[in-house]
Amino acid sequence: MELDYTIIRSPKRRKLTITVERDRSVIVHAPETTPEEKIHQVVKAKRQWIYEKIHHPRKYRDLPHPPGKELVNGESALYLGRNYRIEVVKMGLSEIRFNQRFYIPAAHVGKRQEVLREWYIHRAEAKIIPRVKRHARELGVTYSKAKIVDNLYRWGSCTMNNNVNFNWRLIKSPTFIIDYAIVHELAHLIEANHTPRFWNIVRAQIPKMEKARIWLSENGQVLEEEI
Repeated sequence: MELDYTIIRSPKRRKLTITVERDRSVIVHAPETTPEEKIHQVVKAKRQWIYEKIHHPRKYRDLPHPPGKELVNGESALYLGRNYRIEVVKMGLSEIRFNQRFYIPAAHVGKRQEVLREWYIHRAEAKIIPRVKRHARELGVTYSKAKIVDNLYRWGSCTMNNNVNFNWRLIKSPTFIIDYAIVHELAHLIEANHTPRFWNIVRAQIPKMEKARIWLSENGQVLEEEI
């Protein structure tokens, strides 16, 4: 059986690595000068490991309500790792409000995905970006820009231009998950590859690193669900 994979080359990369994304796509990160034949040999040698990752069982949860169902009082939405009840307000409200529950104008119920997404993005910008600055200061690194982005299957990224990007869906997760994702990307400014040194840097800053990685592997699909 032929194994499909995508090659991403970088002049900064010194070591070839293989990752299996949550959509089960296979990405090979390689130094710019690595011959294609060498990449093919490494992928072939790692074939068993790759197949195990691709077919690893994932934990899925039911959607908060069946797709297309009208949003009603009492349903819930995630924010910072907790589910908060939704209350549909018929009058006196023009936008989503949050105060230990979500208050959604009845006029917006038909486009709940769009208005909730916009609310989440604004909260991610307000909550995550300042934490990026703090963690960068503690790590002693300098980044160019920090942005909240809409990326499925990737929680964060560190670009060749030293920009760090973070998926807005992280705002649904507990704070220690957000901190882990931030430090993970900032640590790439010190060590580009996932070497033992890289993981030691992350672990020193985030003692709950292993717990965070397990949490994301088990709950990542939940963060991606739409209301």
